[in-house]
Amino acid sequence: MALSRRNFLMGSPLVLAGCATQQQTKVAALTPQADSSYLAMYSSIDTEPFPVPAVDLKRVKRQFLRREVAYQTSETPGTIVVDPVARYAYLVMENGRALRYGVGVGKQEAFNFQGEATIARKAEWPGWRPTPDMIARDPARYGPLKDGLPGGTGNPLGPRALYLYRNNQDTYYRLHGTVEPWTIGTMVSSGCVRLLNQDIMDLYRRVPVGTKVVVLSASATTA
Repeated sequence: MALSRRNFLMGSPLVLAGCATQQQTKVAALTPQADSSYLAMYSSIDTEPFPVPAVDLKRVKRQFLRREVAYQTSETPGTIVVDPVARYAYLVMENGRALRYGVGVGKQEAFNFQGEATIARKAEWPGWRPTPDMIARDPARYGPLKDGLPGGTGNPLGPRALYLYRNNQDTYYRLHGTVEPWTIGTMVSSGCVRLLNQDIMDLYRRVPVGTKVVVLSASATTA
């Protein structure tokens, strides 16, 4: 895929969002063939501080499972490019290739971060707390959680989080795991980019602090 245009504009600070789901969304997924490679890729993990369950492949559309693809871009290898419209994140590789991950994005375009950022922090089993904007939008849901949740199986960030900063300031956007794998490929979050837990763990180990992230706008096109 060649990136033909990018519109790197920062979303309004009034809609700066956290990472929890705004509403429960069911995905009418196509049933992927349960071949051995995907079964192994998305199997349960029991070597972590908390268990990571296997992904039910019947509930995730096959096109959103991790794979290496052809991907032409001017971005340098090691850059992460997120396409919210297509619901993919690409880790750019050498020779016109990329690792492609399915993602879930903000349920409204205005919730999504746009432009360039840097991964300034990485965390395993991160804690989470709603942003002030989330609490203001839905005080009944997020007010009781204002002090946050510790890392663990019920935490909406999942087992790993990559924190996006711009100009050395936290944007409050993250790439992270999910407790709702069936939402991958949909617009469902409060603005963060969610991946399957096995995928965020894979991406986490591949990228260092300082990695460039580019999040395309809805008006950017791919071909």
